[in-house]
Parts: sequence; C-alpha cells; structure tokens
Amino acid sequence: MILDLDKFLQGGRPHWHALEELLARLESGQTLDLDQARRLHRLYERTSADLARLGTFAAEPETRRYLETLIGRAYAEIHHTNAPFRRIRPTHWLWVTFPETFRRHLGAFWLAVTITIVGVVLGGVATVIDPDSRQVTMPWGHDRESPTERVRREETAQGGPGHRTASIGHATFSGQLIANNTRVSVLTLSLGMTFGLGTVVLLFYNGIGLGAISVDYIRDGQGQFLAGWLLPHGSIEIPAILIAGQAGLMLGQALLGRGRNLPLAGRLRLIAPDLVTLIGGVALLLVYAGIIEAFLSQYHEPVIPYSLKITFGLAELAGLISYLALAGRGSRSANPPPP
Repeated sequence: MILDLDKFLQGGRPHWHALEELLARLESGQTLDLDQARRLHRLYERTSADLARLGTFAAEPETRRYLETLIGRAYAEIHHTNAPFRRIRPTHWLWVTFPETFRRHLGAFWLAVTITIVGVVLGGVATVIDPDSRQVTMPWGHDRESPTERVRREETAQGGPGHRTASIGHATFSGQLIANNTRVSVLTLSLGMTFGLGTVVLLFYNGIGLGAISVDYIRDGQGQFLAGWLLPHGSIEIPAILIAGQAGLMLGQALLGRGRNLPLAGRLRLIAPDLVTLIGGVALLLVYAGIIEAFLSQYHEPVIPYSLKITFGLAELAGLISYLALAGRGSRSANPPPP
C-alpha cells in the first residue's frame, strides 16, 4: 500500500500535538484524571503505529526523529513511576506508620485475641478437670514440677535470678529469648500461607499452654509469683505474638480473596507493606521483652518485691495500649489505607 505522505502528516499532527500536550502536563508535575490517562495511552499507541508506518520511507527524517522522541517520553511516563523518593524515617515509622497499620487491621487482631482466649479457657478447664493433662497442655517443662517446687527453686537460686540466667549469663539468655520469640512470631505470620489455618492452630496452642500454666499456679497458691514473673515481659511479649497472629490472619485472608475483586498477585502486593510493617514492629517489641525477661522477670523475692514487678508490668501494658491506640492519630501515614 502506497502511503500518501502529505495526507499522513496532515492527519497525524493533531494527535501528536495532543500527546505532546499531555506529556508536558505530566512532566510539569500535574496529574491526569482517568479519561485523560486513557487518552494518553491511545495517543501513545497511535503515534507508535504512525512511526512504524513512517519508518518504511526514507523521507521526513525530522518527523521520524520527532516521533521517536515523543514515543520515548510517553513510554517513560506510562511505564515509570514519578513518585518522589521517600527518605527512611525511623521515628515516623515508629510513631505513625506502625500504630496506624495496626489500627487499620484491628479486626484481624481481635480475631487473634479471641482464638488465643478460647485456647486459654480450654487449657485452664483441662487443668481443673484433669490435672494429669498437664503433660499435654503445659510446654517449657512446667509439667515436670509443681508450681510450689519451681517457686522454691527460683527464689533460693544463688544471685537472685533463676538458675538459667545464673548459668549462662544475662546477655546470652536475653539473646536466646529474643531469637526464639522472633522465630515463633515469624512462624505465626508465615503460617498464614496455609490460608490462615496454621496461624489459628498456633495461636490456639499458645493459649492452651498459657491457660493451663496460669490455672496450675493459681490453684497451687502461687498466683503472686506468676504475676510477678509473667507481667514484666509478658505484657509486651504476648501482645507482640498476637500482632504476629494478626499479620498471619491478614495473609490468610488475602490468599482467600474474600471481598476483593483482585487477582492473587494483586492482593498479595496490596497487603505486603502492612505485613512487613507489623512484623517489624513485632520484632522491636520482642527485643524489648527479651531484655526485660532476662534482666528483670528472672529476679524474684527477696531480690525484687513481686508488687514492684507487677506494678511495672501493668504500667508497661497501659503504655503499650496507649501507644497502639493513640500514636500517629492526626498524622498522615506513610502507608495509606488500601482502596
């Protein structure tokens, strides 16, 4: 087919100029609405086709170079984001991004709390009805001795803290606690890949152990020791595990795709920043909890009064609740809510 060059140029120039005007708007920092963005794409496709047709002729080298430049600019605008580089701001992330992300998915957190509470109730009831069930429900060696025996051993250990910290050192013990708790949290999140079922099972199992041990200590008259031992680090550690469960349930929901008309890749891409934010916050909380457990929780009376440890733990819990509920309100989050 023979190309009528004059007619081709006369018919193409209005479209090329329209494309150039839209590109000028984008390059000046302005934005396009949906209709204008669609028009930009249509003009880009038409101009690309015009360049292909013009390329069969040796004539009009200036027009050809003009179209090549125009298409290059359009390609850069369509396939490249002009979002400004965001400087990493740890303080903003800590005081705004993390708590806002937590609140944005509060439903998943309360579901994690509910699952854990059901496990706590079941573990406590099993201990009351069948004390021999301790061999199944109590982790971490608590089934091998009575609460009174453990309290006596802990309180009479040389140097005040329990025999574990006395034997391997506070710093080493703290590192082990942080590493172990972080592994559990990452596992809780990762099990969301089982469509959330693995996260549910792990939260439920943790609740059973917590409920069984708590009831065992209370029935044996060691409730004060339990509160003084658990609250200083548990008031941070347990919520951190629950937030990891929150993230795992979010991942499971994204895999199921309920309520979203997006493909799997799109759902995962949408939720990924929030998952990273939550597990990052969990890691920080667990570092703090590990330090407190090694350097405070393992000290008992007569070294540190239980009343002081309980008060400290309750103050920590109140501070954490206030932080998660109030921090970042009124600020513009680095992670806006998903559409």
